[in-house]
Amino acid sequence: MIKGLAITPPVIGRISIGHIVERNGKRLPEKDDFFTITTQVQNREGWLNHPLQTKLAEGSANGKLRAIPVKLLFNTPDLNLRAQYSLFDRSTGRPVCVGDGQTAKRSTEQGIQEMPCPSPQGCEYGRSGGCKLFGRLNVQIEGQDDALGSFIFRTTGYNSVRTLAARLEYLNAISGGNAKHLPLVLRLRAKSTTLSRGTPVYYTDLTLREGDSLTEAVCFARAEAVRQYEAGVETTKLEEAARQALANGSFEESEDEAPAIVEEFYPEDSAPGENTLPAETSTTTKPARLTSRLGKPRSEPPASDGS
Repeated sequence: MIKGLAITPPVIGRISIGHIVERNGKRLPEKDDFFTITTQVQNREGWLNHPLQTKLAEGSANGKLRAIPVKLLFNTPDLNLRAQYSLFDRSTGRPVCVGDGQTAKRSTEQGIQEMPCPSPQGCEYGRSGGCKLFGRLNVQIEGQDDALGSFIFRTTGYNSVRTLAARLEYLNAISGGNAKHLPLVLRLRAKSTTLSRGTPVYYTDLTLREGDSLTEAVCFARAEAVRQYEAGVETTKLEEAARQALANGSFEESEDEAPAIVEEFYPEDSAPGENTLPAETSTTTKPARLTSRLGKPRSEPPASDGS
């Protein structure tokens, strides 16, 4: 395995919330109140929809996809959802510093160094650089044709990260460590907060599917775990391999995808340390300095989550 390269779960598509509009010659984020499932290919009009988008949206109210039937790749919560405080260099798109609230890995002239991480609010370096909470959730969508592939949902929303983290811990505990076999739904919810001033704040949740009781879902998950074990599927070894692969590099984002993430979640005109839009949607703004380096974009930047 190549050292220094974080090997992330294979991605075959994206789950996003939001899109880009052009106003006065600027590319600006526009929040949505629904999910969009896309491929990893984009053209001048934006990211191309995945075939599952059309299939799942057909049965949705007004064609708006607010619930996606999913399963998890792993039982262990922190393999499915990796959340860190993250700071990117807006001029290059490269990751600079990631931390967990206790320790951080920072790219310096002397190389990658480990140092204390007091969270963005307590870190002058983080505040000035626009460090914020950044989560990545990998799930499998019902109907996909890749047994080990996944769709990635990125977010800088506290509500989404906290809710997803809690759900993953609870689901794995209550299923006896068999969360990957539970039939679940990635669901878009709304709430109002004082800061949103009455504007709905959309965040992402992970629940059992409608009509399934907790007992039924757990029984199914345990039976499926036994069936796969008897068939020779080594879930424990899969998780060991995934953990080692993720730990192989200091930063999860590669240089080719980091610029798109900066465009989407770390727009230059947002205030340092600012969270995403009130609706937590991850719509995208093209940073001026990054645009000058990359030239005119070939298509709309990724409008993945934000929730």
